[in-house]
Amino acid sequence: MGKSAVRFEVFDERWNVAGDDSLECLYSDGRWTEGPVYVPSGRYLLFSDIPNDRVMRWDETDGSVSVFRSPARYANGHTLDRQGRLVSCEQGSRSVTRTELDGSVTTIADRWNGLRFNSPNDAVVADDGAVWFTDPPYGITSDYEGHRAEPEIDGCHVYRADPSGRVDRVADDFDRPNGLAFSPDGSVLYIADTRRKHLRRFTVEGDGLSGGEVFAESPSGGFDGLRVDVEGRVWAAASDVHCFDPDGTHLATLPVPQPAVSNLVFGGPKRNRLFITATDSVYSMMLNTNGTWRL
Repeated sequence: MGKSAVRFEVFDERWNVAGDDSLECLYSDGRWTEGPVYVPSGRYLLFSDIPNDRVMRWDETDGSVSVFRSPARYANGHTLDRQGRLVSCEQGSRSVTRTELDGSVTTIADRWNGLRFNSPNDAVVADDGAVWFTDPPYGITSDYEGHRAEPEIDGCHVYRADPSGRVDRVADDFDRPNGLAFSPDGSVLYIADTRRKHLRRFTVEGDGLSGGEVFAESPSGGFDGLRVDVEGRVWAAASDVHCFDPDGTHLATLPVPQPAVSNLVFGGPKRNRLFITATDSVYSMMLNTNGTWRL
C-alpha cells in the first residue's frame, strides 16, 4: 500500500525511541477503522471497520486482508484475555463479548443494574480475568456506528465485569470515557476522556479505583485509544500519536497522514511493531521499544 516518510517530533530530551523513518500503510479501504488487536498465535491483526459493520483481518505472514467477521454488531475496541480469546466491545449489541476458542460468542456484560449500556467502546483485561471497559454513547447517537436509541443509563461511565458475572461501576465522573490501558505492573489504569481532551490516572485497588487526577492534556484533538510500552510510557491516539512519560511529560508526537487517529496497539512476534488505525486506514511502524503484554 506504500510508505509515508515521517519522523517523531521530539519535545523532551529523555526521548530515546527510534525506529523506521516511515509509516507503512497496510490497508486503506475502510470508513472508520478502530480497535486494533494483534493475535500472536496466528500472527495477524484484527481491526474494526465500524460503519461497514465488520471486523477485518490483516495477515502478517503475507500481507493479505480479509473479512474476519461480518456482520460484527458494530464492534469497536478489542483485546485478548489471558487465554488468548478475543474480547470485543460491540456498539450494536451494547455489550462486551468474548469469542471462545471454538468460535462461539459469549456475552460478558450487557447491563448494569438491569439497564442496558450505552455502547461499550474499549476494554482491557486484568490479571484476575476481570474486564474493565468504557461506555460512551457513540453507538446509539445515530445509525452510522450502531443503532439509534435512547440511553437507559444516566451518563457515560467506566465499568468492571468480574469473572463471576458481577458488573460494577468504577468511575462515574467522565464526559466521554474512551480508551484505557494498564501500566506494566497493572497497578495504574489510564483512561481517556475524549470530549474533555485529557487522560486521567487511577490507582487500581482490588476491584475499584482511587485517584483519577489528570495525567495529560491533548496537544491536538480528543484522546481515543491508549497503549503502554514496557518502560511505562503512554501512547495515545488523537489527531496524531502522542507519547507521554510516566510522569505525564509529553515526550514526542508521531504525525499520521490522516485527519484523525482512532487507536493503536503493539504487535509482531516481539511486540515492537506499532499498528495504528486512522480514519479509513491502518498503518504500522517498527520501533526499538516493546509494548507491554498487558493489552
